Amino acid sequence: MTLSASMGRKKLLHVTVAGVALCTASSASAQFIPPTPGVTDNNSQLSVNAAQFDLGSSFLQRLGREATYGYAARDNSGGGGASQSTAEPQYRTWAETYGIRARTAAQGTFVGDKRGTLGVVGGIGATVAPGLNVGFSADQSQTWIDVPLALQSATLGMTQLGVNASYLNGPWTVAMAAVHGFARISSIRATPLGSAYANYRGSIDGVLGELNYTYAFGQSRIVPKVALEYVSARTDRFSESGGFLPVTVADGHGERARVLAGAEFGHYWIVGQQAIDVSVYGKFVDNFTQNIGTVQVSLGNNAIGVAGIRESRNGADAGAATSWILSNTARLYANYDGRFRSGFESHQGTVGVELKW
Repeated sequence: MTLSASMGRKKLLHVTVAGVALCTASSASAQFIPPTPGVTDNNSQLSVNAAQFDLGSSFLQRLGREATYGYAARDNSGGGGASQSTAEPQYRTWAETYGIRARTAAQGTFVGDKRGTLGVVGGIGATVAPGLNVGFSADQSQTWIDVPLALQSATLGMTQLGVNASYLNGPWTVAMAAVHGFARISSIRATPLGSAYANYRGSIDGVLGELNYTYAFGQSRIVPKVALEYVSARTDRFSESGGFLPVTVADGHGERARVLAGAEFGHYWIVGQQAIDVSVYGKFVDNFTQNIGTVQVSLGNNAIGVAGIRESRNGADAGAATSWILSNTARLYANYDGRFRSGFESHQGTVGVELKW
């Protein structure tokens, strides 16, 4: 009986030791399961890339408007669209400031964002031949990005350099604009053990071509327009520092081509030796090509692919502008531009001054 009890205790001890060993082995195995990145870890980077697209497109369209509506391209006495004579001032300069508020709704693994931008622009241009005008402009902006549901935020400081040109032949105007921009980006992501930080760079390139026809009647005008726009945006690879399980994010790249077709209606009033010009416009937008690459997010040896943000295929742009033409050599102006897509809106206000000599 004593022998049986002893054997029972040994058997129980063996089972207990084996169980502890199994539990220990299981715990050890669980501890070595490699962590994986979260699908929202680079949401602020996706928002940055979308902001670069919006900033590049906005600058292109402002340059296009300057080429077709600026003092180099208009002669009020002809109701707009008339070529300038060599007796007219040959040079112009402009300065403006603008603000943008934009919002992107959730799509895929992106949880949605809010963006605010403030910027300043300076430009100079010249009439180099009858009806042919060229210009150069520089844009400096700061964008604040908030992705609240992902506990992320970012700042985007962008410098853009642009050129524009237009040629007028009677009521017809052909205009083009091109931009190159480079950005400094800082992001913050909240984690259970403090914030994870990253600093990296971005860039954009874009071109715009526009054709319009000015039909003037009295002091009013209708201007049908069609434009083709292409913008490419990129963000560099970066690695976070600090926080809990910082991630490494590969470079991101996307490109978009679209056609914009619509019309402007305008009217001006002569007040003494000055004039007030008011216009409104609407455009249909077709994003017929959007190649937005998947971005790789890595944590250790594990990586996942996260899809970028795309605009809806179709949408609309609408806006209004007013100019106070003080003289043949000076005007003040203010513009509103709105962009409306499924899941995306952008509202921009601009005020500026243009001088000629």
